[in-house]
Amino acid sequence: MNYPTTIKNLIDCYKKLPGIGAKTAERLALASMEMDQDAIDLFSKSLVDIKTKIKHCTICNNLSETEKCLICTDNMRNKSIVCVVEDPKNIIAIEKIGTYNGTYHVLNGLISPLDGINPEDVNISTLLDRIDKENIKEVILALKPNIEGETTALYINRKLKDKNVVVTKIAHGIPLGADMEYIDTLTLSMALDDRKKIS
Repeated sequence: MNYPTTIKNLIDCYKKLPGIGAKTAERLALASMEMDQDAIDLFSKSLVDIKTKIKHCTICNNLSETEKCLICTDNMRNKSIVCVVEDPKNIIAIEKIGTYNGTYHVLNGLISPLDGINPEDVNISTLLDRIDKENIKEVILALKPNIEGETTALYINRKLKDKNVVVTKIAHGIPLGADMEYIDTLTLSMALDDRKKIS
């Protein structure tokens, strides 16, 4: 269907979002027309605000509207534990669990020499600075169980070897309820390596 240019432009905008195909973009654009003016104004303002107001926390590199994020300024958090993640989306996933009470450090990427991403290209130097300046006792590496994640974890572990800090890594293994025959070899290998004593 030949839509007016305004609607076509909105459909094109929605198509730029991850996971949104042409049909979904079309539905979203048409649904937007049905929204009342207040909802449209809020939607429009939120899109502008996300580009103008959101910045990176000066301590952990998480997303924030202020110089320091809500987690770093929360005095109820255990500041002696830092969970290292690839990007802010990982923080959201861990926070949804509701059991972790430490702080975070966002790398904004993983080391990948094949892609030209070296240690200095990710946010590792600020992590090392934090460990030198803050009373951090444990660093939890919560990185992807792939080559890049493992390379980054090994590099950080090596850099922290001479520092007075415990380095741990989240366990990677077989999900509950999964059939063994469908588990990929990397996951199965890591599950075997990370096996725990029962008694």
